[in-house]
Amino acid sequence: MKKIAVYGKGGIGKSTTTSHLAAAFAVMGKRVIQIGCDPKADSTFNLLGGQPLRPVMQYLREEDEEPETVEEISRVGFGGVLCIETGGPTPGLGCAGRGIIATFQLLEDLRLFETWKPDVVLYDVLGDVVCGGFAAPIREGYAEEVLIVTSGEKMALYAANNIAEAVENFADRSYARLRGIILNHRNVVDENEKVRAFAQSRGLPVIGEIPRSDEITRFEDRGMTTIEGDPSLPVSRTFFEIAEKLLQE
Repeated sequence: MKKIAVYGKGGIGKSTTTSHLAAAFAVMGKRVIQIGCDPKADSTFNLLGGQPLRPVMQYLREEDEEPETVEEISRVGFGGVLCIETGGPTPGLGCAGRGIIATFQLLEDLRLFETWKPDVVLYDVLGDVVCGGFAAPIREGYAEEVLIVTSGEKMALYAANNIAEAVENFADRSYARLRGIILNHRNVVDENEKVRAFAQSRGLPVIGEIPRSDEITRFEDRGMTTIEGDPSLPVSRTFFEIAEKLLQE
């Protein structure tokens, strides 16, 4: 089982990247779980036809008891991908990071991995703040590898550096390791050079480059990934290539 956490600055394209990789893995015949770890709970939209999924934290607020089955807090999307959203507290009340921890504990109690038996688990995690909750996939043994999505923009690289430092802080405890960088192009000046210089400074490979693509937006407007919409597109092939690299040890 491959367990990969995808981190990056808010708005950098983590959810787009994660859902496209999930769809690519599924088309490649893998059994996939995608867990959105963001209070916005929008990670899985493009696997579910653009339809929102009730987050786990909302379920716990609205129901009198905890769910008895995984099916109560999940939905199966494109390619058979099992979709779960942690969600967060009522806006202005509580800590979003604690919502992630509570959700992970619930999924353990429901024996998600033992019953679903996935080949790949993808965590889509907000990377602006790497607090205890948002660092849970790294430090609690849920994820084995971390991908950082960044562009060449200054604040995206700043967040990427913070994430890299957070992962390295747990390196001596046999927690998740940094697998590499995914460059999500924003067409800023000297973008390739900036991102590759950052990756080199951290000793990390650039695993893939996602081109600026109107096709991604066009299919997202229809609630799907380009993998579902047209797997023959060059941008779709890019995600297949990244997925294939990630399956390699």
